[in-house]
Amino acid sequence: MNATYLIERASAADVPAVALMVGELLAEIMAAIGIRAFNFDLAETESRLADFLEREKYFVFVGRDEGRRPVGFIALYESYALYAEGAFGTIPELYVRPECRAAGLGLRLVTEARSFGASRGWTRLEVTTPPLPAFERTLAFYEREGFAISGGRKLKLSL
Repeated sequence: MNATYLIERASAADVPAVALMVGELLAEIMAAIGIRAFNFDLAETESRLADFLEREKYFVFVGRDEGRRPVGFIALYESYALYAEGAFGTIPELYVRPECRAAGLGLRLVTEARSFGASRGWTRLEVTTPPLPAFERTLAFYEREGFAISGGRKLKLSL
């Protein structure tokens, strides 16, 4: 597919579309792994996203197709760690709708994230892929874009 995409920083007007794509992403992950790993409520996600964007706790870039329809997004947040030598960015979500995959949009979104991180003085970007082996293709994408496996696994403890 030879498509042209416009990448823009998300605004409050993008909240419904991005929240919907978050739901699509989580549903895709859960279908692939066969585990209900996430709770998703569209209204709560919209509210949370609007709050995060307004307080600049979350930075989101939206990929739009030629009709300006949102077809992908990347989300980032700022973290701090001594091992990372200061501030760095984490990518909690990156999603491209299936019909737009393999057309360069994911690469464009990661490139935008790199530029944004550099402008904020981040030392690195980090990402956790969904569980393998179901998401080997996702891991291969990140490795092609220069990400290196740093070891470990992402763990969580619900509070």
